[in-house]
Amino acid sequence: MPQIKTLFFLLLGFAFSTDALSQNFGILRFGTEPTLDIITWNLEYFPKDGQTTISYLTSAIQAIDPDIVACQEIEDVNLFNQLIANLDGYEGYTGPDDYLNLAFIYKTGTVSINSIYEIYTTSQYASQFPRPPLVMDFTFQGHNFYLINNHLKCCGDGIMDTGDPDDEETRRYRACNLLRQYIITNLPEEMVLVAGDMNDELTDNVSDNVFQLIINDTENFRFADMQIAEGSTSGWSYPSWPSHIDHMFVTNELFSTLESPGSAVETIRVDDAFQGGYWVYQDYISDHRPLGIKLSLPADLGAETPALSSNSLICAPNPSKEDISVTFPILQNEASLTLTDIHGRLLGQWTIGKGNSKALLNSREFPEGLYFIRLSEADGNHHVARVVLKR
Repeated sequence: MPQIKTLFFLLLGFAFSTDALSQNFGILRFGTEPTLDIITWNLEYFPKDGQTTISYLTSAIQAIDPDIVACQEIEDVNLFNQLIANLDGYEGYTGPDDYLNLAFIYKTGTVSINSIYEIYTTSQYASQFPRPPLVMDFTFQGHNFYLINNHLKCCGDGIMDTGDPDDEETRRYRACNLLRQYIITNLPEEMVLVAGDMNDELTDNVSDNVFQLIINDTENFRFADMQIAEGSTSGWSYPSWPSHIDHMFVTNELFSTLESPGSAVETIRVDDAFQGGYWVYQDYISDHRPLGIKLSLPADLGAETPALSSNSLICAPNPSKEDISVTFPILQNEASLTLTDIHGRLLGQWTIGKGNSKALLNSREFPEGLYFIRLSEADGNHHVARVVLKR
């Protein structure tokens, strides 16, 4: 009899594991050919269950069919590379950090990468960004976009104490304000999406809302997932709390795109594809659901440009190993020309007089890398060009 009981439990365990491996990923379809489809996904100590996690994620990502996945919590880079090798038509990139990397997965047939780099990497920003944001500069359907991937500090008591620099909410608040300032300073006319595990809620009271300065800046920014945050718990990204803490916000260059027919934002309920639901999904994949944005690009995207646009600020040679010649339409008023690095640090500033249309910058003292040249006119207009220095 003991042998029979043991055999019974072995058979029962085999039946259970077979059911757990039989998932319905076909219900997860999200991406479409004409739309720009991006998801942000905290993969929680990837991979949670080794090869099984890799197998499940391969099937899930192929079913969702995104153009880009912004990933958080990549613990094993070698196994992440194995995941990429399993994904037909995709490539990947992980950040240089040693632990819980940010990463990108992108479809090579639709997305052309211009550059990928970190910002706010120096020690003075370690409190706000325990993981430096990872920026992807890419082209889709002939248009240039920036995607900034984040994983902000976790935890806290829900109350923001700005007088305490170690307060978790305060650290997230300062991080969000730095992200906002970085975009305003370096990417003022670019189409920018900011995504990731932000570890806080959009619907907190104003005094404790770490996103409040971005929410208030309705002229420049919009949270694409605000309706999800204000909606039913069934659509939230973090079911075990439950809360909605994974977010995406966009710059005003994408407001009309976000409102276009065919555009959408949703939490992708990958757990619905698992027999056993969320708790089985959590065992194998993550405690976060992915958040996805689908952008249907208008035919006139980028058509509205000011008289002096970023395209009118021409830097040559670019890339450069020598001095940089910066040309622009004849100035009607005095202007300021500045050079900043990718961390937003000011490296040089020059005053350009009325009537000028050209400036020569000595770049030989700066190391190789990506920089931003910014022309600020007296009337408040700002125009930015990217330059690459080679050594």
